[in-house]
Amino acid sequence: MSQVSKIKFAIAGCGRIAQRHAEHIARVGELTAVCDIVKSKADALASLYKAETFPDVEDMLRSADADVVAVCTPNGLHAMHSIRALEKGFHVLCEKPMALTSEDCRRMINTASDTGKQLFIVKQNRFNPPVAAVKKVVDEERLGKILSVQLNCFWNRDTEYYRNSWKGTRDLDGGTLFTQFSHFIDLLYWMVGDIVEVKGYSGNLDHPGVIEFEDTGVLAIRFAGGAIGTINYTVNSFQKNMEGSITLFGERGTVKIGGQYLNELEYQNIENYKITDLPPGNPANNYGQYQGSMSNHDKVYKNVIDVLNGHDVIATSGYDGLKTVEIIEKIYSNSTRI
Repeated sequence: MSQVSKIKFAIAGCGRIAQRHAEHIARVGELTAVCDIVKSKADALASLYKAETFPDVEDMLRSADADVVAVCTPNGLHAMHSIRALEKGFHVLCEKPMALTSEDCRRMINTASDTGKQLFIVKQNRFNPPVAAVKKVVDEERLGKILSVQLNCFWNRDTEYYRNSWKGTRDLDGGTLFTQFSHFIDLLYWMVGDIVEVKGYSGNLDHPGVIEFEDTGVLAIRFAGGAIGTINYTVNSFQKNMEGSITLFGERGTVKIGGQYLNELEYQNIENYKITDLPPGNPANNYGQYQGSMSNHDKVYKNVIDVLNGHDVIATSGYDGLKTVEIIEKIYSNSTRI
């Protein structure tokens, strides 16, 4: 699809994150169609952008005038909806997590290959200014060999967050690492490499009867390159999100990206080098009663447009999404439930 002047988008699923997608679509392309099984949600979003409304994904895929489908449905439906869209001749931009199993991720990748369509995965935290700066430092080997890593994910998700929602269910949500912290797992892989061994504990300590999986985990990990590390995560931070941070300890430097959303360069001590002049980052996604990860969907959509116009390569491919899911599967299968 070269030399496209105005790309048309459809959105599957009209929940909170779909609002963010629609805003950015309107800036770079045209939103022509939306669907949701809750008609009022679809109608409300469609009315803002003069888009056509459909009652479900299949109806939209049969009739929508669009080039790309943004899949914003619940986690457990990402694979099915992405595959159907690819089979119907659309490119796909899939929200995180790519799917809930690595098998489904591979099916998505294979379908994209078979149909000749592009499959983009949303990993917007890679665009956070301190994250991008530290990734550059790592790639330039300024830290030397990475020796150890610490990942902390301390957020709040109270009972109200899960009430009357697909969130908290094993089939549609999948787990805390899928919904809240898959971006963080992605950044570990992106910066340090694959995780080959995990030992740890997890438990549902403060949400019994509310969610069907863990709300807390404490893990020891080993990377393929030899580094060791820890992952500490919880959604039990009292009343509000506290921290999302990654600390890298290397032979020639130490850096910490922190803040609530990996949005601040909190510490750096690098041999003969200093990260300077970081641009301001975007605010976090605000969903009313809670906040999520940094809002860099503008950069995600710029990449989609550039790729489809033949000016760039995919920033985050299906293979990147697959690796995140493989690592989460490894964590869950090697964590002792308490």
